Amino acid sequence: MAIGTSEKKDNCGTYHEVVIIGAGMTGLCQLHYLKREGIDALVLDANSDVGGTWYNNRYPGCRFDSESYTYGFSFSKEILDKWHWKERFSSQPENLRYTQFVTEELNLRENIEFDSRVKSAHFDDDNTIWNLTLENGKKIGCRYLVTGLGGLSAPTLPRIDGIDSFRGESFHTFNWPHAGVDLKGKRVGVIGSGSTGVQVISEIADKVGQLTVLQRRPNWCAPLKNGEITEDEMQEIRNRYDEIFSACAATSGGFIHAPDRRGFYNVSKEERLELWERLYDEPGFGVWLSNFTDIFVDEEANAEFSEFIAGKIRARVNDPEVAELLIPKDHGFGVQRVPLETNYYEAFNRDNVKLVSLQNEQIECVTETGIKTDKDEYELDLIVYATGFDALTGAFDRIDFRGVGGAKLTDKWANGPETYMGMFVSGFPNLITLVGPQSGSYSTNFPRAIETCVGWATDFLVDVRNKGKTRFEVTAEAEQSWCDEATDAMSKLLLRKAKSWFNGFNSNIDGHDKHQPKPYVYVGGNPRLGKRLAEVRDDDYAGVEVS
Repeated sequence: MAIGTSEKKDNCGTYHEVVIIGAGMTGLCQLHYLKREGIDALVLDANSDVGGTWYNNRYPGCRFDSESYTYGFSFSKEILDKWHWKERFSSQPENLRYTQFVTEELNLRENIEFDSRVKSAHFDDDNTIWNLTLENGKKIGCRYLVTGLGGLSAPTLPRIDGIDSFRGESFHTFNWPHAGVDLKGKRVGVIGSGSTGVQVISEIADKVGQLTVLQRRPNWCAPLKNGEITEDEMQEIRNRYDEIFSACAATSGGFIHAPDRRGFYNVSKEERLELWERLYDEPGFGVWLSNFTDIFVDEEANAEFSEFIAGKIRARVNDPEVAELLIPKDHGFGVQRVPLETNYYEAFNRDNVKLVSLQNEQIECVTETGIKTDKDEYELDLIVYATGFDALTGAFDRIDFRGVGGAKLTDKWANGPETYMGMFVSGFPNLITLVGPQSGSYSTNFPRAIETCVGWATDFLVDVRNKGKTRFEVTAEAEQSWCDEATDAMSKLLLRKAKSWFNGFNSNIDGHDKHQPKPYVYVGGNPRLGKRLAEVRDDDYAGVEVS
């Protein structure tokens, strides 16, 4: 029996019991779980098709850095049996096809409205309804509102004078033209060398006439070691899916890579080097996540491993001065997001690639013909801004969310996010912020956390239905307790010192160009998050008042 059925309401236009914002991996998973329970649900998405991040990000080199077969959904044996991952780390076009395949296999498309960007979402306290207004003017009402907003879906441009004066092509990587860009012979400038910048630079270095990399802050990178997955290998993976997903569930990051539990100081330096050499030659995040856990919490251990990686960079880059510019000096390896790369460092050995360290020279402005620094001027045909996102809260800020008494979510989160398990916000009843700020999703293999959170949220909504209730709201005390727990988890890691979007850092945004007072992610690990969610469920959803 459905919670409710769609109908026409005079005060709010079309009505659904549940509305989900976003048709990416999170929204698709939540829609499937709700349909399975017979719950009337509608998904709204600003794009013209499903996919979320895999629909929008079309830049060259865009791909997983999770092993493909650990990224897909685990809940459908039929999908697991039918889908063949072609590469160990799948590329954007294939990932988009995967989300489309899932949508058709699960018959989800009929419950999705595309080209439907939500402008505002206001809670009507008298009628216990969320009233949504779309940018196209359409109005939709719902009893329960669920957000599947991408945490990295609000791109930010750098604060540089003259950006609009450039006469050539320019865009943020998030807005890379879907029709593609002719790079042959072009003078291309890339600003930024985070995960996206590393992928773009690696992919286009041998395809452009001249590449100028304007590096704001160097990042530690590790080899991706991608490869093809043959039919026989894929069948073997299918036979081991239960084992693979069990392994992911047992690790803090939700990956197949488990840490070395011997302890950094319990083995000799020779044994440490032996481990590191092996991990560096293996694919994926193993060099990060199968390492000694000491490197995440101990300055001395981290420094020794960082020097090992620095040696690898020096060995791969021909020019010693360039190599030193590519080695971070303000943080150690693994204390913030580690980009995985393919021939990234070798790109700087090419005659057509120039590295400009913005630690040594400052951008003064963008001109009609390129970029001017205080030391030089670079003539360009194309400027690519790989300058990151207003992470986690940015997508929420772009919708006018208002809770009880018209309170604005942007005001509540002005000094950093406050949530309960990343799922609820006090003062905003009947709202579930799936994989929202302070959830564990963005510090883990994303779909593994999605399934944990979506499964929990679905059980919660079914419980509300079975009790005959229509309203829920988290208490301020429960919310504060989770903020404290997230802060405590962060305080144990060297990550607490990093200039990372995990800490809400973004040099492009006023107020975000320093460490935030509240953590943006929960870094307690996926098993711990699952345990905490189970404890709350088993305690009759303690901290959430249902009426």
